Amino acid sequence: MGCSLAFGQGAGEEAFSFSLRGELIKEIQERAGTVYFPVFSFIEEEGGRRKDAAFFTEYFSDWFLLYAYADQRLSLPGQVESAGILEKLMESGGVFEKEREKRQESVPEAADIMEEVRKENENAEKKQSQSQSQDGGFQEAERALTVDLEGLRDFDELISEFYAVDGTTYTGSNELNVDKLLSQDMRLKQTDAKKPQILIYHTHSQEGFADSIAGDETTTILGAGERLAQILRERYGFNVIHHMGKYDVESRDYAYSNAAPALEQILEENPDIEVIIDLHRDEMPEERRLVADIGGRPTAKYMFFNGLSRTGKTGDIAYLANPNLNENLAFSFQMQLISNEYYPGIARKIYLKGYRYNMQYRGKTLLIELGAQNNTVEEIMNACDPLAHVLSIVLRGEDGGAEGKEIEQNGAGEEETEEDGAEERE
Repeated sequence: MGCSLAFGQGAGEEAFSFSLRGELIKEIQERAGTVYFPVFSFIEEEGGRRKDAAFFTEYFSDWFLLYAYADQRLSLPGQVESAGILEKLMESGGVFEKEREKRQESVPEAADIMEEVRKENENAEKKQSQSQSQDGGFQEAERALTVDLEGLRDFDELISEFYAVDGTTYTGSNELNVDKLLSQDMRLKQTDAKKPQILIYHTHSQEGFADSIAGDETTTILGAGERLAQILRERYGFNVIHHMGKYDVESRDYAYSNAAPALEQILEENPDIEVIIDLHRDEMPEERRLVADIGGRPTAKYMFFNGLSRTGKTGDIAYLANPNLNENLAFSFQMQLISNEYYPGIARKIYLKGYRYNMQYRGKTLLIELGAQNNTVEEIMNACDPLAHVLSIVLRGEDGGAEGKEIEQNGAGEEETEEDGAEERE
């Protein structure tokens, strides 16, 4: 049976609408009775009994406000919508439908939300693992071997065991000899920790590691600097400033020149600072990883770096003069020596190159390459513990002197060529 409806105005149409509403209300009431009073829905219509829907309508309509309201509306004259109004309503329905679809499109899909949650969980677990690694498990080492410096009084032996000299520069026995390097007293003169003693900063602040988290500076070289500063403060009682200025955001070119004014200002404001550490990480071939096992912990190797302010082509560079060069070299040598004795294998050979690298401001200045781009954050943070321990030994003179030691090691560091590490600078 087909049914077609035409919409217009008139008394016949009004009556038809009123009748249609009545049928709809009746159907709703009957279905409600079946749902809410199933027992009575089976009452047979015999003996003059009325059907269940009418029975419920009469006695229980006040309990169901919706149906009472519907009955009242049913008794009122109906109003037939004009064709124009109906068309507008239908058009509005189309607009609403489009708006609903638009809102649905703007809401992320469940799969997208789950992927975001998964990434956040992974990052949280990674940071928790890194934090747990930082907070426990390190034990300060006792001296593992003793170096007799007699053999190292031979210049070639000294260079072979302790240094990697870049092809752009050169050095000689008048500059590097054991007696001269050990004659410098590296103990802190300013022992009052109420004033800043050590400055840590980063010429290359944008350096990260294999599993650094994008946008999270605590997993970059800046985070390593803060970790080192924390250990020096809390475990060893030094007063440390960690400067987190950024001088290589747009380009690494001229980063040293960009950093210099800030360094000068910090040192002017804190004249008691004796030690400056410029903390970097190196760049290595991906297949070569700088990792040592220190007390059962995977630990990034580190390397001390010195600029000699001279090249093979130009000789001494007058505009890069460094009045603190000899003390710089003594500091890195003594740090290397203690590293080799207490934590064999953790320190790569001291790298010598031709320029100055802002090492002229203090005699006790270190440029340190802490691991490389393919080290994990855990390995980097683990390396801060032995590095801080070695610094404490040297700065407090706790080693008791280096004279009279017998050589019990051969090849303090692994063989290293000019091409291995020491990324290009300036």
